[in-house]
Amino acid sequence: MDFTLHHQAVNSEARTGTLKTDHGKIETPIFMPVGTAGSVKGIHVKDLKEDIKAQIILGNTYHLYLRPGTEIIEQSGGLHRFNGWDGPILTDSGGYQVFSLGDIRKLSEEGARFQSHIDGSSHLFTPESVIDIQRKIGADIIMAFDECTPGDADYDYAKKSLELTQRWLDRCVNQMEKTQPLYGHKQSLFPIVQGSVYSDLRERAARHVTTIPGDGYAIGGLSVGEPEKEMYAMIEHVNPILPKDKPRYLMGVGTPVNILEGIDRGIDMFDCVMPTRNGRNGMLFTQQGIINIKNKKWADDFSPVDPEGTSYVDQHYTKAFLRHLIIANEMLGAQIASQHNLAFYLWLVKEARKQILADNFKSWKEGMVKKLSQRL
Repeated sequence: MDFTLHHQAVNSEARTGTLKTDHGKIETPIFMPVGTAGSVKGIHVKDLKEDIKAQIILGNTYHLYLRPGTEIIEQSGGLHRFNGWDGPILTDSGGYQVFSLGDIRKLSEEGARFQSHIDGSSHLFTPESVIDIQRKIGADIIMAFDECTPGDADYDYAKKSLELTQRWLDRCVNQMEKTQPLYGHKQSLFPIVQGSVYSDLRERAARHVTTIPGDGYAIGGLSVGEPEKEMYAMIEHVNPILPKDKPRYLMGVGTPVNILEGIDRGIDMFDCVMPTRNGRNGMLFTQQGIINIKNKKWADDFSPVDPEGTSYVDQHYTKAFLRHLIIANEMLGAQIASQHNLAFYLWLVKEARKQILADNFKSWKEGMVKKLSQRL
């Protein structure tokens, strides 16, 4: 994998670049639609490519391991062949999902033992097994196994958690060196910076991951309950330590405003389930602000979902029709809303890229943040 940095914004850490993988190139900054179980919920691959204009999607190790199982994916020739997406794929190691299991998981030096949320069966993830699973899934970018530290963790817990993550990272690197890709394309490992909201731990974590020759670096354990101002402070603390010539990935974040603020602070890659999850529940993100399409006020509004938008949804569906579908619990309503939100997110990062290249990002961002924070 190769990353080329193109342009640095004026009065900002925002930047543009190109990430090249064996399955295609990615222009940064970029948002990555989340396909937890191998597919982006409710969205056809054709729509991902042609309307949403996604350049890379995510899969999740935890969910794919449990269902359909890595044996099935391996038999199919890897996730690209299994789901029909021929562009780049990133897989999350499952650390966040194991963290979210709470009482039905137990951490040790060996790894994380947990019960399946599907049938209660017992499983063990180790740094080595997680690398092996991701080899079988076949993503272009794979993540190191870590503990996602809770946002409200006290200092002692965060310190012990970070130390465990660092030891696990070393084991992930060793397993990568011992194994090879299975499907003829290169796989790149991204280490993850943890440390909760403690600046000294974040600095320690960032310096540790830079001793690993990763093709990119991720910042994890944010947007897990801590105040937004602390999330931004941690990004500001970590990014100057990470190599400038490598992509920086902020995991699981977030709202359109979070993304613009992250770009402003030097983040290149984002993912979040919010566009599809919130869309299914009637929340739409537009260039004018946030819409709750379930509200009565939209019942006779026959204007496009986003009058300034350029997606298929914006050209063909009205607010009134979409509200009708959502209220009636029609599957098409959830699909349209999800497709709209994803197209909006991809438009947002593409427009941010244009503004960076035009040396106008800072003023544009400030205006967009005000708009995107409004509830219409």
